[in-house]
Amino acid sequence: MTDIRRRRFDLIAFDWDGTLYDSTRLIVRCIQAAVVDVGGAKPSENDAAWVIGLGLAEALARAAPDVPREKYAELGARYRYHYLKHQDDLVLFDGVLPMLDALHARGHKLAVATGKSRRGLDEALATVALRERFDASRTADETFGKPHPRMLLELMEEMEVPAERTLMIGDTTHDLQLAINAGCARVGVSYGAHEHETFDPLQPLYVAHSVSGLTQWLLENA
Repeated sequence: MTDIRRRRFDLIAFDWDGTLYDSTRLIVRCIQAAVVDVGGAKPSENDAAWVIGLGLAEALARAAPDVPREKYAELGARYRYHYLKHQDDLVLFDGVLPMLDALHARGHKLAVATGKSRRGLDEALATVALRERFDASRTADETFGKPHPRMLLELMEEMEVPAERTLMIGDTTHDLQLAINAGCARVGVSYGAHEHETFDPLQPLYVAHSVSGLTQWLLENA
């Protein structure tokens, strides 16, 4: 039987893109291409990366401030077009599957809290045979997008785990602010969309620079 006294957190919620899935560079390129397709000025890599983690509509609007609102539907369609062309190129970061299996063996409940759509997440989970490794998930189109706390609050309610026993892990400040807004602890990863330094004001328990580093910290501290 798992000794729950050794666990600090019963529920661990992961962001998807840039945290578990190595998709940051592809998303940046797709945002840039979509904005140009509808006549907007190509956003810089930093600007495109900053919006990752937000809901798609909000992310594209922020990345393309010169694109009029009436073109947002077309902008979203062009992003999906470019993304779908290359979605099979995406891979999990090395070490993700062993990390998830080790956490499961410790008795943690695992969840996904992502800015992706439900359709997009389900396709990704099916592609890499991950569905059975997660106990629950929430996407931006079925609740509120980050950093609104709703998706994390819903996960905690579904899993019957209080905020003080919940940990949120992500590669953006939006993920960490989500955790703060939901009253949860947080860990950042620096190998995704946002730079290590941007996490400091949000006071994460730890910032991991690799999946192996994240795994070691979780097994020792979570």
